[in-house]
Amino acid sequence: MSQNIEDRGYVHPGKLVSTEWVAEHLDDPEVRIVESNEDPLLYPSSHLPGAVQIDWTVDLNDQLRRDYLDQSGFEDLMSRNGITRDMTVVFYGDRSNWWACYALWVFQLFGHDNARVMDGGRKKWELEGRELVREVPVYAQSDYRAPTRDDQSQRAFREDVLVHVEAGKRMVDVRSPEEFSGELLHMPGSPQEGALRGGHIPGANSVPWSRATNPEDGTFLSAAGLRAIYEEEQGLSPEDDVITYCRIGERSSHTWFALKYLLGYDQVRNYDGSWTEWGNLVNVPIER
Repeated sequence: MSQNIEDRGYVHPGKLVSTEWVAEHLDDPEVRIVESNEDPLLYPSSHLPGAVQIDWTVDLNDQLRRDYLDQSGFEDLMSRNGITRDMTVVFYGDRSNWWACYALWVFQLFGHDNARVMDGGRKKWELEGRELVREVPVYAQSDYRAPTRDDQSQRAFREDVLVHVEAGKRMVDVRSPEEFSGELLHMPGSPQEGALRGGHIPGANSVPWSRATNPEDGTFLSAAGLRAIYEEEQGLSPEDDVITYCRIGERSSHTWFALKYLLGYDQVRNYDGSWTEWGNLVNVPIER
């Protein structure tokens, strides 16, 4: 696989940037670097110079309902981080960019399309011995204006999934094989909680998210490598209407990113309710 992103055959290579690109743009006033992690202690311990933190639980989610922040909440989040509508936002984080892709996905709900992911995330940056700091940057507040949140084009709800199942359309379950089979309710090694039933949504293909990455540095496979998995092995096509899901929507946003931007699937949505919702619903179909 070529290390040059432009040579990997992606449909939208500009949505992914290298660690080298980020290093060259750390002081670019038109670029905001954003760290988004599973582990909330990582950013305070060290982060990329000039990076701000956007936390998935505190910043992106409504603190009362199980939903995302609304239009005014997103405007406030962007404004206090000094982000403008024209600014390029580059996400990175732990877990091979689970939460970076999740944050980018939420940004798409509000139409901030000028957003990218740093290939390999924290892991690759650290492996290369690049600079990390503890200083938290302070930026002048902006006056960000966002459109109403779009819950149709990139997001799927349980009603959409039921229609999808009845129509026999394609779904990708990105959880571990043990979660897919119903043996486990959560990732191996994690507390087995969050759902009353185990299994998977009928008709879903089991493709663990990690198969899309290189284990040594967390970077994405080339387009040829991704097509070998999703198309040659699993039978998906760029023309398919696809829904991805996991347990709470973070792992599936990683696969959503790979399908939508790297392979060019125009109709792919992320079901953020995922198994935490589906495994607790009454009278919905489940397979094991």
